[in-house]
This record gives sequence, C-alpha cells and structure tokens, in this order.
Amino acid sequence: MKNIGLILFDIDGVIRSVENSYRLSLKKTVYKFSGWKPSYIDIDRAKNEGIWNNDWDLSLELIKRCIKKDNLNLEIPSREEIVKCFEEFYFGGDPNKDSKYWSGFITNEELLVDKKFFDLLQKNGIIWGFVSGAESASAKFVLEKRLGLKSPPLISMGDAPDKPDPKGFIKLSKKLLGDKLGPSNIPIAYVGDTIADINTVINARKEIPSQKFISIGVAPPHLHLKSRLKERNLYETNLLNAGADLILNSINDLNDINFDLF
Repeated sequence: MKNIGLILFDIDGVIRSVENSYRLSLKKTVYKFSGWKPSYIDIDRAKNEGIWNNDWDLSLELIKRCIKKDNLNLEIPSREEIVKCFEEFYFGGDPNKDSKYWSGFITNEELLVDKKFFDLLQKNGIIWGFVSGAESASAKFVLEKRLGLKSPPLISMGDAPDKPDPKGFIKLSKKLLGDKLGPSNIPIAYVGDTIADINTVINARKEIPSQKFISIGVAPPHLHLKSRLKERNLYETNLLNAGADLILNSINDLNDINFDLF
C-alpha cells in the first residue's frame, strides 16, 4: 500500500500510563527533599507551562517552588541528587543492567496499545516511530520487551535536545522519509499529551514551513476517569489553545485518521 503519512509518538502518557511510575517517582522525589507531595493537578499545571518535559528538571523546579513558597529552611538539592533519587524510585536498580533486575515503579506501567495497533497502522499506509524524553533504557523496555516491536525507530533522551526543541522530531522524520522534507513529502503528525509536545510541532513548522506537520493531542490516562472529566476537558482545551490540530478520545482512534482533513 502507498504510504499516506508518518505518525511519530510520544511514549509517556500516550503509549503507556505513567501515573504509577514516572509521576509517582516525581511525587516521591519532591516529597523526599521538601516534605510536600504534589498532586496530579499540581503536576499537570506545571506541565501546561510547556517547558517541563524532563521529569528530573520538573522535580527540582517543584522543590524550589515549595521551598520558596513556604519559606522553608531547606537546602536545594543538586540535579545529580535528584536524578539518583528519581532513578531509584523509577527503576529500582541499575538502568544499564537487564530489566529482570529492576524492582521500581517501571514494573507498574500499564500499556495503552498493543503490537496489533502498529501492525494496523502500517497496513493502512502509515509509517510510525517514537520521539520521547524518556531514558533509552525505559523507552526500549516498553517498546521492545513489552510491546514486542523489533528495532522501532526511536529518538530518546540524549539523542536530541529536549522538547519543545523540534530537532529530534525533525531528525527522525528525515531518517524515515528522506533527508529533504517539504511540500512533496507526505504529512507528518506527532501525538503527545503535553503542551511541550504541541509546541514541538509548532517549532518544526517554523524550521520547515513548506512541510505539512500535524499536531495531535491526547489527555493522559489519569484524566480519563469519569471523576476527572472536568479536569480532562480543561486539559484538552489547553492543548487546543496551544495549537493542537486534533484531540483524540483514545489513541486507538488513530486507525481512522484521515490526513486529507488537515
């Protein structure tokens, strides 16, 4: 079948739920150094600022804000201390060693799609890949070991600057479609759950205005509970106001996407 488009995916909050892994690690890291455990609303509000794609940096930022707000007589930890603490919660072992030795919150992650999802996308003429701020070990664990994808196209932490810098997004797009992007190329979409993800696409348009880029947003899984409908509606409105072209009710809705609509 003729290729009709390229869809690149964020991983956290899109391919897997991270409420009980990354976000829980963030909460516990902030609590350890400040005595305050941020709620999901506190984290969502910070994420909506559009610049906190890295959870280590967000952990440190929330600690600083707490110490300043409450005028606490506490020393601000170094970034290295934050990373060490966070990784212990998240991996519960050396991320460079075999995942069978991990005992951290990464073992709690719920998958939001299965391998058949990507097989169907490919069958429908859609090329796919992943651009994520997650560590390589974490990203490969979910994509290769849990989903069973073979050598999936991936940009992860350290492969490119953090989002919303579009370099990683553009780099993988060029790798999958050829070096020259522009009007003759098929549309390129990015699916993410944060304003940083939306801004990544907006920034890519500034870099290559002749290429058709599509920004697709989806609220993270923790907002899909019926009890959080109000918060989800607000979150999705924020994504639209930031520039999302489309909001998905479910990641599985992508199998019905029509690139001609954009």
